[in-house]
Formats: sequence, C-alpha cells, structure tokens
Amino acid sequence: MRVLSVTSEIFPFVKTGGLADVTGSLPKALAPLGIETTSLIPGYPNVMRQLQSAVPLVAFDSLLGEKASLLHTRIEGLSLFVLDAPTLYDRPGGPYVDERGIDHPDNWKRFAALSLAAAEIAGGVLPGWRPDLVHTHDWQSALASVYMRERGCSTPVVLTIHNLAFQGQYPASLLDELGLPPEAYSMDRMEYFGDISFLKGGLQTADAITTVSPTYAREILTPRFGMGMNGVLNERVSVLRGIVNGIDLDVWDPSTDPHLPRNYDINSLRRKRENRAVLLERFRLDPSGAGPVFSAVSRFTWQKGIDMLAETADEVIHNGGRVIVFGQGDREIEQALLDTASRFPGRMAVHIGYDEPTAHLIHGGSDAIVQPSRFEPCGLTQLYALRYGCVPVVSRTGGLSETIIDANDAAMSARVATGFQFHPVTTDGLRLALRRALQTYADPKMWARLQNQGMKAKFSWERSARQYAAVYASLARKSGRVPASEIRRATL
Repeated sequence: MRVLSVTSEIFPFVKTGGLADVTGSLPKALAPLGIETTSLIPGYPNVMRQLQSAVPLVAFDSLLGEKASLLHTRIEGLSLFVLDAPTLYDRPGGPYVDERGIDHPDNWKRFAALSLAAAEIAGGVLPGWRPDLVHTHDWQSALASVYMRERGCSTPVVLTIHNLAFQGQYPASLLDELGLPPEAYSMDRMEYFGDISFLKGGLQTADAITTVSPTYAREILTPRFGMGMNGVLNERVSVLRGIVNGIDLDVWDPSTDPHLPRNYDINSLRRKRENRAVLLERFRLDPSGAGPVFSAVSRFTWQKGIDMLAETADEVIHNGGRVIVFGQGDREIEQALLDTASRFPGRMAVHIGYDEPTAHLIHGGSDAIVQPSRFEPCGLTQLYALRYGCVPVVSRTGGLSETIIDANDAAMSARVATGFQFHPVTTDGLRLALRRALQTYADPKMWARLQNQGMKAKFSWERSARQYAAVYASLARKSGRVPASEIRRATL
C-alpha cells in the first residue's frame, strides 16, 4: 500500500512541536505492516541543506504562479518528496514565522502550493508512482483534498487534526488566487464566518478524520473545545476517530540516548542523579538542597498554560525545589517567566529557545515535568517524561488525561499511578498539584514507585500504527485500489 503523507514539518529535518515527531515516526512504524509512506515536505533552507543526494522528478512552471520542482530522497530512514520552491520557502525564520516571530504574510500561498503539489502527485503527475491513499496533517496540508476533489481525483484521504486551534483562516478574496472556483466558498466547503478556512475545506472533503487521542476526538465535538468547528465535526462524526500518538523508542531511550551524560534504565535509576547534576550546572542553578527539580519543555502559549508557572513557581521554590522552563513563544509569557526567575536567582531558570539535545537532558535530569495545558490534543512531552523516569504533573484534558494515571490513594495502592493530574485548569489547581507532587517526593519509596510505574508504561507506535493501518485498509477496501492481500497484511 502506497501512502503519500503531506506535512509542513517532519523530524529530524524541521520541527516546532509534536506534529514533526508524529510525521517522522509514523512512517517507520507502518512499514512492517506493508505500508510504504513517502512524505511531501516544503523545501525550507534547513531541509535543503540536509539533502545529501536528491533526484529531480518533475518541474512546475507555475505552482500558484511560482516556479517549483519536486525532488526525491531517502534519508534518516524516511522516503521524502521535497517541494523546492525558493520564492516560497527559502527565507530566514521558521516554517511559519519570520526571524521576528511574525507570521509570513504569504503563508496562505506557501501551504496551498504544498497542498496543490500533493493533489498533482495523487493525480498521477509522476510516471509510475501514484499513491493508494493520501494522509494530510492540520490546516497546512488540508487543502490537498479540496484540490483533489476539484480535479476529480477520488484517491482516499485521511486528515489528522493535531491541533484544532490552528485553522488556516484567510479572506475569501483569495479563492481566485488559490485557483479554486467560487463554489468553494460555501457552507459545505470552505466558507468560515465570512472568510475561508483551509482546515474546514479538508474536514469537508477528507474520507476519514483522525485526532491524536480519543478524548480529544470527543472534546472537539463540544462548543468549548470545538474552536468554531464543532458543527462541521458533528456532521462528520461518523468518520471521526481518535488514535493516541506513540513515541519513537529508539530516539527517546535513556539507556542509549547520546544527549545524556549518563545513560540509565529502570534498573539503574540512581544514575539519573548524575544527569541532574549536569542539568543544574547547565542552567546555573544551586546544586544544594534536597528538593526536586521541576521542568517545563513547551511552547509558551496560552494553550500550553505555561503562563501559570510564573504564578506558581514559588510553590516549588519555597519548598526547596528548583524550576527550569525551556521553550519560546508569546513574548508576554516569556517576559512574565523571566521576571519570576529574576526574583529567584539560583532557584529558577528560563531559557528562551529550543534544541533537541537540551530537551533530552532536561528529561534525563529532572525529577518532574509540568504540563498545565488548557487543552491538549495528545501531548508527547509527558510520554517522553514517563520513559525517562521523570514524573509528569499534567492538567486533566485531552490526551494528558488518557496517558497519565493520577497518583490518588487508590491508584498508588494498586501500583498503577504514573503522575499527577489536576482540574480545574487554573493556577490554584496547578498549585495544589505541585503541592501533592512535593509531598510525594518527600517519601523516596513512593516517588521511586511512581518513576518505575511510568518507565513500565507502553507508548510505542506499534498499537497506534495498527489503528492507522486499519483506517487506511478500510478506505482502500472501499476504493478497490489495493489488492486484498495487502489489505489483509495491514490489518493482521
């Protein structure tokens, strides 16, 4: 079964969040099931620099008015189509924002072009290669199914919602420049509160819709979490399914992680202390004291609730602990955290920026990871934390509520607890959860039990990949494009 995955980011080439980890890991997990995935990604500067050898496949004289070419390469265990369009992607900054953190003004064209290239591939522009199914991710590639249906291409499409808050909303006046007919501006296509939405177009034209956890799949059907799309999603609920993300157990393995000064496993947890010492030195924090190290690795956004750490860090610090906050995002949240850290020199550190090695060291050296998200489709940080014996403190929402078992009395007695949940998602709720974690940390035996139970948790891609394969197989069976033998292999 050939699958074309269309994504705006993919690990290890370009990453701003969990989307990249999923799109980089899922193809590898699907391969043993007989599913061959080729991922279409934009030719950002960092992607182009990493291409060791690439085969040119086809040139587009005018892809929404821009010259572009399609390259193919295999690297890091991934098969990639790279859309090389310098006028769209060869620029400083990140995938979505410039070096000042401001959205690229032509993001609508940059990702519409990616979607249009996907539709061309699905339609057969590459001699001898046509996908049996197209898998799109979030608004940046959701327009692929709209273009496909406008061109009469019936190849099945799966759209995965990684975060419903981002919807690709733009003025309706852009329809003509997008190469779409006026009919696309309708309730059953892209019209969205007087504008157009790339994501809504994808939701209306995809054959199957998935989210990254069953709880989030239920939550987005409500006005509170539906972000204005709950009406559309309720109309399409029959094709909506939640599948929890997995993690790459080779990339995130404390026993082999090259980014850790000292490797360890569940039977050698004491070695984790050596990583903690290096971590505290790296962030210039006081190594003395018996209190725990609480860390947060996250985008600094309202959704992630990181602003609440500025108001609750004192709970940890006044109890002998230390706080590390690592990430970037909203400038006001960054400043609030920096202001709090300035009041607690040697006890709290805030680093604005992100890199993979430091993220791994934080998991390998911290005692607890804090994720106070106001909503969270799935979350991967807490899964990495579990694998590294780093106890998660999370809000009870979305995938966080499914992947962490709260350390209440019953769960602790049954030896199944893996972390601390809190609700309501407020500063008071977070403060109480931090207090519970501090109290448990004071009992080394109970804390070690939490660490051990977390490290035993199973969150590989194996089970989730089989669920995706079942979705693919169901659509392939209906389309009649894939031999029955291949469908059986994917569902065994």
